[in-house]
Amino acid sequence: MPSKSTDVWVTGIGLMSAAGEGTAAHLAFFDDPGRGPLVDEAGFAPYPVHRMAEIDMTRQIPKKSDLKQMETWQRIGVYAAGLALADAGIAQNPELLSRTHLVVAAGSGERDAAVDAKVLDTIAALGDTQFSAKEILPTALRPTLFLAQLSNLLAGNISIVHNVTASSRTFMGEEMAGLSAVENAVRRISAGQTELVLVGGALNAERKDLLLGYELGRNLWPHPYAPVWNRNDQGGGFIPGSAGAFLVLEARPHAEARGVRAYARIDAVVTDRAERNESGDIRASLSQLFTRIAGNVAPTPIGVLSGASGVQGPTEEEQAFLGDLGARDFTPAVRAFGSRLGHTVEAQFPVGLALAALALGRGRYFASADNDAVEQPLKTPLQRVLVTGVGHWRGEGLALLGPVDGGRIG
Repeated sequence: MPSKSTDVWVTGIGLMSAAGEGTAAHLAFFDDPGRGPLVDEAGFAPYPVHRMAEIDMTRQIPKKSDLKQMETWQRIGVYAAGLALADAGIAQNPELLSRTHLVVAAGSGERDAAVDAKVLDTIAALGDTQFSAKEILPTALRPTLFLAQLSNLLAGNISIVHNVTASSRTFMGEEMAGLSAVENAVRRISAGQTELVLVGGALNAERKDLLLGYELGRNLWPHPYAPVWNRNDQGGGFIPGSAGAFLVLEARPHAEARGVRAYARIDAVVTDRAERNESGDIRASLSQLFTRIAGNVAPTPIGVLSGASGVQGPTEEEQAFLGDLGARDFTPAVRAFGSRLGHTVEAQFPVGLALAALALGRGRYFASADNDAVEQPLKTPLQRVLVTGVGHWRGEGLALLGPVDGGRIG
């Protein structure tokens, strides 16, 4: 980043998950550890899943034609984006929307399991492995399905539904997509290249095709619910969670000029992609990233919102890194939000940033989980929050957020 950079403020938050819809629902949920987690252990047994709360999608996507042509993950993302725009006071404002840039972390779309099964059944019945799926697909799929597989359709639908008409960028690649999307948005504002960015991601975890893909890599947790820090004894694994998280990021002068209050200030976002060939590679990567962003930060207790997945190796190394912070006098008050909402893959880092901004916006941290050796109370006033993002397979990132003087919300 340039030596003289523009402050990046979080001026809008759109969140939806198993905890419900909006900022108030998520604050209430994380302030009461006894309420959760909200997990379905039967619907996709033996794999627990954090299902999306019941939400009327027409409140942000009023046209039935728009809803019909979107997959569920797109609906989640479009809805969360609408919440963020409304929260920032940008929704229904054509002048601001025309200058709002869009950065999205996206997956590759959802498969139609019924059609896949029909193709396989036909191949088995014919005894012909050379059978062409083209003979079934034109009559079995809705016309938009192939387009719906494109990762940039989420950005397209956000633009169509909410009239966000400046530039659009989509990053694809699991957790790394969320890390890169946020880093890109923050760097562009900090460098003075733009003033308004809507950034985030979405995941529909309630999909057998998604569960199959992750379990083929032995990444899922196939046991009754346990917090992410308590899964290593049984081999680790993540519990997927449906979620949408979008943030409106704004250059400080622009926010001040339109008289908007901010939740928090994003001081830095840094990412890496360690090779992970040796034990300790992830820990070293996180340590180097923290050194890059902590040069001007006094060693005091710090809130840490961890995006740890529960997959054994990466989670163990992140926990070791958090222990290193304590040795450097940055006593970490850790909260693994994935224990409460599930692992949301592309949306995981945006979810963490949204929760960090909520805590800083009201000037109070979240309660620690009962009887948890890792999650300890923050014994000083909340000054900064570190958000971690460690991909279950690849990618590491950190974000450091601080309060906005005079701009506190709540």
